[in-house]
Amino acid sequence: MDFRKLWTSFSGKTKTTKKQRKRSQRTLYRCKRAMNSTMSDYTAAERYAEAFAKNFTTVLLGIIVTCVNGMFVFTFFKSSVFYNDPRYILYIHMVINDMLLVFFSVSLSVMAYAWPKVPLPFCVSLLIISSTTHKNTPLTLAGMAIERYIAICRPLHHHQICTVRRTYILISLIWGVGVLPGLADLILLSLVRPLSVFTTSSLCSTTNVYSTPYHEEQSKITHGIYTSVVWVILVFTYYQVLIAARRASSDKSSAKKAQSTILLHGAQLLLSMLSNITPVIDKIYGQLLPTLRSKITFFNYLLTNLLPRLLSPLIYGVRDKLFFKYLKGLLSCRLFNIKVDSIKQ
Repeated sequence: MDFRKLWTSFSGKTKTTKKQRKRSQRTLYRCKRAMNSTMSDYTAAERYAEAFAKNFTTVLLGIIVTCVNGMFVFTFFKSSVFYNDPRYILYIHMVINDMLLVFFSVSLSVMAYAWPKVPLPFCVSLLIISSTTHKNTPLTLAGMAIERYIAICRPLHHHQICTVRRTYILISLIWGVGVLPGLADLILLSLVRPLSVFTTSSLCSTTNVYSTPYHEEQSKITHGIYTSVVWVILVFTYYQVLIAARRASSDKSSAKKAQSTILLHGAQLLLSMLSNITPVIDKIYGQLLPTLRSKITFFNYLLTNLLPRLLSPLIYGVRDKLFFKYLKGLLSCRLFNIKVDSIKQ
């Protein structure tokens, strides 16, 4: 028996087996690499589709809110009967303020996906305007409640106190008071961080820019003060109007209307305050459903920030008989003109 031939054939088979193993390992590595790249591409495509759907929904809802509120603004400026009434001036100021709030809120939401590195000075300017418009809504509701209180409880002095000039002064004061928290955040940022931070770029959001414990405490204090002051005004005016309604013998209907109006202001205030509990809801449901955290945050933003800006002016504008009368008249005239033009063509 030739042992040399046997050993040669055995070693050849061993070398062939090793080569096959190496080839199979290389093939398996290539397959895994291809699968990983496919999965990463699929994940990137999913993320892009989700971001596009969120931005599209946010922009679409923002456009709807702006168009609906724009109808009320158009009705106000087309009907001179509202120009000398402080109640309607304050109402349309609230509508315009909500339109600005929706515009800047949607812009910041889209910028979080499309422009992740925003220059800090520009970002801080947007955040101050957004914060101011957010604070203006409850302050305007408080002003509207005070106007109703004067109209019912001090009817002889109403035309002297609630003039058009003083109404615009009140609106200026509302903006002056509303901008204070935003300016306080800016001052805290310049004190806590080095001034070189204003030359950097970052994601433009309140939680990212104002991330210090001082900003968190300042936010809690300002929210508490603004909310408590507005609620005290609403409760006080409602209580006074309720007493006036019980004492009145002749004009009980107007007193009851004022009561329901102030209650409506309370409901509007609750709607505007929904955005204050957004972080709490995100935290609770984010811990319960961590895999759906981004979707929960998105739907929470729509329900607590955008939808109240549609419902609040819509309820008040449709409920007011005089305003709804002019709104319906303008819309019917527009539709009639469109029909006439189509027939002529």
